[in-house]
Amino acid sequence: MSSETSDPTGTAAPHGPLRVGLIGYGLAGSVFHAPLIAATDGLRLDTVSTSDPERQAQARAEHPQVRTVDTPQAVLDRAADLDLIVLASPNKTHVPLATAVLEAGLPVVVDKPLAATAAEAEKLAALAEERGLLLSVFQNRRWDNDFRTVRRLIEDGTLGDIQRFESRFERWRPQPKGGWRESGDPAELGGLLYDLGSHLVDQALTLFGPVVSVYAESDIRRPGAEADDDTFLALTHASGVRSHLWVSATAAMLGPRFRVLGSRAGYVKHGLDPQEAALREGLRPGTEGAGWGVEPESRWGSLGAGASPRAGGGDPVPTLPGDYPAYYAAIARALHEGGRPPVTATEAAAALRVLEAAKLSATEGRTVRIEAQA
Repeated sequence: MSSETSDPTGTAAPHGPLRVGLIGYGLAGSVFHAPLIAATDGLRLDTVSTSDPERQAQARAEHPQVRTVDTPQAVLDRAADLDLIVLASPNKTHVPLATAVLEAGLPVVVDKPLAATAAEAEKLAALAEERGLLLSVFQNRRWDNDFRTVRRLIEDGTLGDIQRFESRFERWRPQPKGGWRESGDPAELGGLLYDLGSHLVDQALTLFGPVVSVYAESDIRRPGAEADDDTFLALTHASGVRSHLWVSATAAMLGPRFRVLGSRAGYVKHGLDPQEAALREGLRPGTEGAGWGVEPESRWGSLGAGASPRAGGGDPVPTLPGDYPAYYAAIARALHEGGRPPVTATEAAAALRVLEAAKLSATEGRTVRIEAQA
C-alpha cells in the first residue's frame, strides 16, 4: 500500500491519486461506484473484479485504463499496489470481504448494508480502529437533492419543530425480477427492508438522531416473490420526532417522496432525485457543468401550512442540487488528510439496530424497544 496510516479513521496519502480496487461490477459497481470514483480528484480506478466476461468488457470499455480480474482474491493479491478497496458485491459477502481487506492493511468502502446485524458492524468497526484504517459505508442517498433540501429546511427553522417525518421509496414492479436481491435465503440479505430501507433509516437517523422504539409491518405480496416487497416502519426518536417510512415494489399509486410536518409549516416533495437516472444513462459528474443533480422547477416541492399541494396550495421551494460526488470527495479527503469518513461504521451499526428491530417487530407483531447505546 502506498499510503501511510496517520489517523484511526483515515489514512494520509499525500503523493498522487489513490489507486482504487472495485469488487463487483453489477448495478452498484457499474452505475454508482465506478463513475463516481473516476470523477473524483485524488482517486483513480485501478482494478475491477467481476467473474462475468461481459461485465469485464463493459468495465474496460467504460474505463479504458482499468485492469479487470476474475475474483475478489485477485484484488486482495494486489493490496501492495492499491490504496483503497470498494465493495459493491452481494450483501452476504460484505462482512467476510471487508474483514479480509482490513486484515490486508487497506481502507475499505462498503456498499449498504454493511452487515446483517449491528454486532457484525461493530466488530468490523473495532477491527478498522485497531488497524488504524478507514471503514465507510456508501450511503449516497444523504446527497439526494430532495433530502438535502429537507435537511436545510429543518436546520434553518423554516418548518419549526418537526413532529412527523414521512419518507417513501415506492415502485410499481408487479413481477419479481429474481436474483439475490429478491431471494428468500436469509444469508442473502435480500428484500426491501435491508435494501431501500437501509437508505430511509439512515436518512431518518441523520436528521433526528437515535431511535427508541420500532413498529413494522412487512409483507411478501407478489406471486413468486420470496423476500419482503412491501414494508412499513414507524420509528420513535429519542427527540420525540416520529418517522414513518415506506418501501414497496407493489405501489400502484406512488405517494410523495417526502412529507415533513412541523409546528410552523410542512413540506411535500414528489419524484426522485435525478442522479441515478443520469448515471444509468451514461452521464457523468463534471460533464454536465453546473447542471449535475439539478431538477426543473416543475418538480420542486411545496412549502405551506394548511394547504394541499395537489390543489395548488403552498409555495414552491427550489430543490438543492443532488451531490453524489461529495461522498467520494470526502473519502479522498479523509485518506489524503486524515479524519473521519463521510459515513462511519458506527452510524451503520445504529441503522442496523433499527432494521433488526423492524424485522423482529414485523415477525412478532409488536413494538420493539431499542436500548440506548453507551
